[in-house]
Amino acid sequence: MKDRVSMIFLEYGNLDVKDGAFVLIDKTGVRTHIPVGSIACIMLEPGTRVSHTAVRLASEVGTLLVWVGEAGVRLYASGQPGGARSDRLLYQAKLALDDDLRLKVVRKMYQIRFDEEAPQKRSVEQLRGIEGSRVRKTYQLLAKRYGVTWKGRRYDPKNWDSADVANRCISAATSCLYGISEAAILAAGYAPAVGFIHTGKPQSFVYDIADIFKFDKIVPLAFKIAAKNPRNPEREVRLACRDIFREDKILKKIIPMIEEVLAAGDIKPPKAPKESVLPAIPLPDKIGDEGHRNK
Repeated sequence: MKDRVSMIFLEYGNLDVKDGAFVLIDKTGVRTHIPVGSIACIMLEPGTRVSHTAVRLASEVGTLLVWVGEAGVRLYASGQPGGARSDRLLYQAKLALDDDLRLKVVRKMYQIRFDEEAPQKRSVEQLRGIEGSRVRKTYQLLAKRYGVTWKGRRYDPKNWDSADVANRCISAATSCLYGISEAAILAAGYAPAVGFIHTGKPQSFVYDIADIFKFDKIVPLAFKIAAKNPRNPEREVRLACRDIFREDKILKKIIPMIEEVLAAGDIKPPKAPKESVLPAIPLPDKIGDEGHRNK
């Protein structure tokens, strides 16, 4: 995982496997080859269709497929390469379901994120409120630094163009971060839905982990690009995020960060049981799906 390119975005084409290669085929029949085995996450935007063979290959090489909205601003669904290991999933769930252990994990996330100890004798809900207040203040400070008019974090997921440029840039940037965070969480054997600060959503743990990194460079980058008011801000944000992810080698940081925050719960993760070893499965034969149907 740590040696892979973080992500690519694909739109308006059919994703398939041709001659053993992962390709995107546009309406004119032009093929764009995708090095699927060296990519952590493929973000599928509107206008894409994926074949069964492509999904199978992505699963075999451990590349996460994520179905997103236009410009990657909403995460609709994701594939799960290999699935969360039961031992890690049970460890994560035990921490999340025990109020005392959960609070320890949340306090650790707060300490890492703000570089200071969390206030004593505060519940998870109270810490969430304190965090929200600090985040709103950070948005205001960044807007002032980059000379961006700021009226708050406001956007309508059903009407993307109704948001101002700053909010569109932030949504695009954080969506990129969520994509690779989810890829790392799944690769490490954890469940994206079992969160600690965030709860009740399919990507709750993704938001928890991504928030630790969000204000280091990603959100400041969004404000910096918004200040230029470019013609296509979402594209500029995505390209800039790609470069930051590559330069900072963020995929090398996410999984150790997951392990660090969960270790704050003061219980040791279990050793992988024998049952976690994947069973032997037959390799795809040379006939292909079409050949099976002809049989």
